[in-house]
Amino acid sequence: MILLMRRSFATLLVCGALSAQTAPDPLLRWMDGIAQGQLQAREAKIAAVRTKADAESRKQFVRKTFLSILGGLPDYSGPLNPRVTGRIQAKGYAIEKIVFESLPHFYVTANLYRPDSAGRHPGILLQAGHTQEGKPEGQRLAANLALKGFVVLAFDPIGQGEREQTWDARVDRALAGWSVPEHIQAGAQAILAGESSMRYFIHDARRALDYLASRPEVDAERLGAVGCSGGGALTTFIGALDPRLKAVAPGCFVNSYRLLYAGANPDTEMTPPRLLASGLDMADYIELSAPTPWLILATEGDYFTPPGAKLVYEEARRWFALYGAADSVRMFVGPGPHGTPLETRQAIYAWMIQHLKSGQGDATEKPVHLYPNHELLVTPSGHVDELSGSRKLYELIRDDLRARHQPKGAPELLAELRQLGVPTNGDPPAVKPAGPRIRFESEPGVEISGALYERPPSPGRKPAVLVVADKTSSYWIPSTRELSQRFAKSGAVTLELEVRDAPGEGERPFIGNWQTNSRANQIGRNLPAMRAHDILRGVDLLAARPDVDPSQIRVTARGVKGVWALLAAAADPRIKKVWLDRTPHSLRAALDHPMNTDLFEAVIPGFALHWDLADLVKFMSPRTVLWTDPTNWMTRPTPAGPSFRYRFLLGDDTDHHDEQDDAFIRELLQ
Repeated sequence: MILLMRRSFATLLVCGALSAQTAPDPLLRWMDGIAQGQLQAREAKIAAVRTKADAESRKQFVRKTFLSILGGLPDYSGPLNPRVTGRIQAKGYAIEKIVFESLPHFYVTANLYRPDSAGRHPGILLQAGHTQEGKPEGQRLAANLALKGFVVLAFDPIGQGEREQTWDARVDRALAGWSVPEHIQAGAQAILAGESSMRYFIHDARRALDYLASRPEVDAERLGAVGCSGGGALTTFIGALDPRLKAVAPGCFVNSYRLLYAGANPDTEMTPPRLLASGLDMADYIELSAPTPWLILATEGDYFTPPGAKLVYEEARRWFALYGAADSVRMFVGPGPHGTPLETRQAIYAWMIQHLKSGQGDATEKPVHLYPNHELLVTPSGHVDELSGSRKLYELIRDDLRARHQPKGAPELLAELRQLGVPTNGDPPAVKPAGPRIRFESEPGVEISGALYERPPSPGRKPAVLVVADKTSSYWIPSTRELSQRFAKSGAVTLELEVRDAPGEGERPFIGNWQTNSRANQIGRNLPAMRAHDILRGVDLLAARPDVDPSQIRVTARGVKGVWALLAAAADPRIKKVWLDRTPHSLRAALDHPMNTDLFEAVIPGFALHWDLADLVKFMSPRTVLWTDPTNWMTRPTPAGPSFRYRFLLGDDTDHHDEQDDAFIRELLQ
């Protein structure tokens, strides 16, 4: 059914959903307030678009801005080197097993569904959602389209099907877990390199379209695209950017960030950094291609909600009307949860028949034989790793970073830290007691907390230590509470500080609470930088205390939190010394492997193009950094050079761990 909704009802739904989604999480509520302000400013600009000429001018801005925040698209258009590795003959159509190279040695595996009938047919690009198997996901849809006279190319997205990025032959599985964590891993790496992993997904889709259009049985003037969920996202992006498409049908993705920001915020390859800060929302994708026909697909129980999709639909319909094509954008809501039920699939058939076959055909779905995944594999083992010279996405990102690497010095770094909002004005915060803890605002609307540890009052000013709180502790690793007590016992006024954070969204192994970091990037803020600012607000508090010597303030942090401490110290000379424990020794080292732990917690967009952590240490001179047990990005201590310090083991004797930590405490306080 086609759904229509008046603006007033849509607005009520937006307000109600926002209230329900943002109430439990103060940080998300605060960030959502920024997002809604950016979206409101965008809507004012959209309201000023009243003519086709206005729309064309806006299109130029949107295309330029979108490509910029992606980091551009790969400009490679060399040979695809396609190969057919097998063929299945079904009733009324055939399935060919295809592999091609979207970039040199970056292999894409695909199934081509070809009608048995002669002649040239319309072509459909079918993008898979986040199923681990990839291309077989839409085979019922693909087979029916083939029976209706379409040639369909279904390909494996990066991290799915035969293109898993962390597959290990020793255990025959993806070590990251499944596709979404792999996407998040690559997303953090790409942001660090100043781009979005989305650019590589879009490039794959463009090259897949190149291959589809090259087939002799395909009419390259009649091409369409369809996909659901992650596939709906990729369908949306390729629909926005590739004018060869004459009909587009994305499912379970298109939504306004009015609702989406605080709701089911998409994965990293589905949302580039600075999207909202740059003045864009999802309707811009559709409007960029107007008047190309779009069918916006939603389902009643989806977390990409129909009300959010309707906001996009209503805006796009008004936009398309400027081109005399209001009926070229439609919305269909099917029953059930996230997915493509029968009703949705038949709506897709009807849409493609209408726009690519002049309305000639039957949209009724027919029963088809469904093949298990292993029968549709393109490679013998089911992994492109076996193909000659096969490359991974992290290698492409790393090589791109190296090609664009441009070292910059301390003045540029300080300017970057100021732009990120790391420094403070030095004014002490107003402290609110909260039982044994304290609370204070780091910036308007953002409250953080901590615990003060101090010995009984004694004359004179004392050194102070800010300990960045960490929940990690074990038999070998003391809690930061215990560490803070040791500092206080050594005579330092100690603040164990909890920086801003949001509840984890079911934190998965290795990626942590990535979504809060991703949301911050979307609105032009950066969570590692904001946390460094929080640390400096703690320094403001300590420096204003009458019992603290403001020239003797130290900061210590563990793990990836050490990156925040380094940013704070580089921005503020009041921090005399820093102790980093078990902190990764290099940001660029995160691009040497397909997997990392909590990389999103340290990512500043484009930072690695100009600086690494060693630069922060160098720019702090003559102040010193005590760096113990530096790690790789899988939290394993690693040899990193003579400037680092390492603990040692002595059989079953555990006292030496405490002794070494006490020695480090004394060294920090010297």
